[in-house]
Amino acid sequence: MTILRALIKSMRLRQWPKNLFILAAVIFDGQLFNRASLLVSIAGVLVFCLISSSVYLINDVKDIESDRQHPVKKNRPIASGKLPVQVAITAAVVLLVISFPAAYLLSPGFAIISGIYFLMNLAYSFHLKHVPLIDVLIIAAGFVLRVAAGVTLIAVQRFSPWMYVVTTLLALFIGFGKRRAELKQLSINANNHRRVLDGYSIPFLDQLITIVSSSTILTYSLYTFSAPNLPENHSMMLTIPFVLYGIFRYLYLIQIKGEGGAPEELVLTDRPLQATILLFGLAVFLVFYVF
Repeated sequence: MTILRALIKSMRLRQWPKNLFILAAVIFDGQLFNRASLLVSIAGVLVFCLISSSVYLINDVKDIESDRQHPVKKNRPIASGKLPVQVAITAAVVLLVISFPAAYLLSPGFAIISGIYFLMNLAYSFHLKHVPLIDVLIIAAGFVLRVAAGVTLIAVQRFSPWMYVVTTLLALFIGFGKRRAELKQLSINANNHRRVLDGYSIPFLDQLITIVSSSTILTYSLYTFSAPNLPENHSMMLTIPFVLYGIFRYLYLIQIKGEGGAPEELVLTDRPLQATILLFGLAVFLVFYVF
């Protein structure tokens, strides 16, 4: 039972909400109440959860020695010895054996994107995460692939390509914010815990964050009145304040509070951020499905 708990912890279920980006296609294409489209999209989310968990297991096995030197990561089940390496590898293989045939059954296109996502993350775990800028670009690409995977699952009618651009910029914003928080928290020993941080500095990251946050706001604003699938009354523009506050809140957390090293933790713990996401979701629902 102890090993099972350690395995579940290593699968990082807290990271699974990232895969909800797959639902962007069915939501922003106006098919949320299409039962078949919704069910296949939810199934796609579950498949991506299994694939991502297999990647986390492989990554933790590969990084076992460096994790043991990290003040927090040393407590991970594999690094601490609570989960045997052989069990972790076996579990990763089983997850992949289950997920890829399931992905193909959902859609051949979905299976191809799932394979690209897995290989890209494998390359990230073994090398690319140590390359400055490329590391964050890979993280952003992962989110874009999730959105694209969702598109392959449904018969798209009105989904706007603008969403790919918005997703890319938002992911870059969060990724650079994460690097800034890590650099700040780990201070002078940062590169000993995450080698890529040696290629960053606080001023450089602040410049990057300024660029992508401004671009995200501008791009999303343009999307709300330029995308052809939106209501002609431009009511989607009413969602802009929630995007603005969400970005400003995240900036506040990483620059004033010194948080952001684990963005998924902020989403699960920061009440103002949760309220913003909830209100944004409600506003999108009203625009697409009520007004």
